[in-house]
Amino acid sequence: MKQPVSIQKPEGKLGILLPGMGAVATTFVAGCLMARKGLGDPVGSLTQMGTIRLGKRTDGKSPAIKDFVPLYGLDQLAFGGWDIFPENAYDTARHAEVLSKDHCDSVKDELSAIQAMPGVFYPEYVKRLNGTHIKKGKTKREMAEQVEADIKTFMKTNGCSRAVAVWCGSTEIYIEPTHAVHQSLAAFEKGLDDNDPMISNSQIYAYACLRQGVPYANGAPNLTVDFPAMWELARERQMPISGKDFKTGQTLMKTILAPGLKARLLGLRGWFSTNILGNRDGEVLDDPESFKSKEVSKLGVLEHILQPEINKALYGNLYHKVRIEYYPPRGDAKEGWDNLDIFGWLGYPMQIKVDFLCRDSILAAPIVLDLALFMDLAARAGFHGTQEWLSFYYKSPMHAPNLYPEHDLFIQSMKLKNTLRWMMGQELITHLGNEYYD
Repeated sequence: MKQPVSIQKPEGKLGILLPGMGAVATTFVAGCLMARKGLGDPVGSLTQMGTIRLGKRTDGKSPAIKDFVPLYGLDQLAFGGWDIFPENAYDTARHAEVLSKDHCDSVKDELSAIQAMPGVFYPEYVKRLNGTHIKKGKTKREMAEQVEADIKTFMKTNGCSRAVAVWCGSTEIYIEPTHAVHQSLAAFEKGLDDNDPMISNSQIYAYACLRQGVPYANGAPNLTVDFPAMWELARERQMPISGKDFKTGQTLMKTILAPGLKARLLGLRGWFSTNILGNRDGEVLDDPESFKSKEVSKLGVLEHILQPEINKALYGNLYHKVRIEYYPPRGDAKEGWDNLDIFGWLGYPMQIKVDFLCRDSILAAPIVLDLALFMDLAARAGFHGTQEWLSFYYKSPMHAPNLYPEHDLFIQSMKLKNTLRWMMGQELITHLGNEYYD
C-alpha cells in the first residue's frame, strides 16, 4: 500500500451489504439503528468509541477515531443483504432471540423495511440448512450476474454513492485453495460457466461484489477471497479485501491470554477448548465438513503466537484441541470453556480455567460495523488487495503469501492504529519513550 496523498470524503450514503441476514447481521443492523436514536451505545466498536493517541504522552492528544479519520457516520448508512430464508430483518431478529423484544420493537419499522434479497444457495456447501428463498440459474455465472444486478438495484433504490460487503453467513465446508479453478481469474470465470464444484456460495458473492466495486470482508472461515483468482480481481478492480472469521469469543480469549504467557515465558503443555451454542451457526457446525473449516481457523492461533519452533522448551510439545457442540437450549448465548495446563519455575505444573459465557452476535456486531467503515475508508484511501492491518478482527487473518499471520491481539491493535496514523500523515507510535528521561 502507498501512503495516500488524499482520501476521498465520505459523501452521500454508504450501503452495507450483508450476505447472510441472520442473527449476527440483524443484531448489527438493529444496534446501529438504536445508536442513531440514542437508545443504546455501540459498545465494542473501535470506530465509534475508540480513541487514538497522537504525539507524545505529554501532549495529551487522544481524539476519537471517528473524529481523526474520515469515516461515514451512522446516520449515513443504508442496510441490505441476502438470505436463503424470506423473513424481513425484524422477524429474523425476533426469531434469533439475541435482542429483547423491547429493543427490536424500538426500531421495528426500520427493521421491517429491510427485506433480504434471495440468496445464492448450493446446499452441498452448507449441508445442515434448507434454504427456501434462493436464486435460480443454470450456471454459477448466472448467479453472480444476479448478485451484481441486486447490488445495482440496492444502490439506486437507497441512493447510495458507495457500498461495502461483510459476509455474515454460515460456515461452509472446508475447501483447500489448491484447485486449478482458484489459481487465476480466467480459470475462476471459466469455472463459473462450468459450475465447478470448488466454487462455493461465498465465492460467488465475493466475485460479484468486487466486480461492482464493492470492498469485501469475509466474516467466516470459508475459502472466499484468500486465493490467487480473487487477489487478481481485487488488483484489477482496485478493491480492498480482508478476512477471515470474526474473532469473537473463545479465540478472542486465546489472543489475549497466549501473548501474556509468552511475554512472561510461562510454559504450556496443553490447551483444551470446547464450546456449546444453539444458534444457526451451531447447527451448521454440527456438520463435520463445516466444522473442519472452523477448526482450521481456530487451531492456527496458538502456533503462530507462541512460535514453538523458536520456544521449544516452553511450547514445543503443546497439545491443542478444539471442540464445538450444538446445544439448542443455549441459543445465541454461547459458552466457551478452556483448560490450560501451564508450567513455571523448575517445571512446576499449574492450571488456568476460563469459562466465557458470551453472546456470539453481541460480540460480532461491532466487528461488522468496524470492518464496514474501515474497508470503505481503505477504498477511499486508494488501498487495494489484502488489508492485513485489519487482522485485529479475525481469527485467521489474511496475509501476504510469504508471511505468517500475526495473531497477537496487542500487536494487531498497534498495527491498526499505526496504519491510521500513517494514513493521516501522523507520526507513528513506537512506545520507546526514552525521550522522557534525557
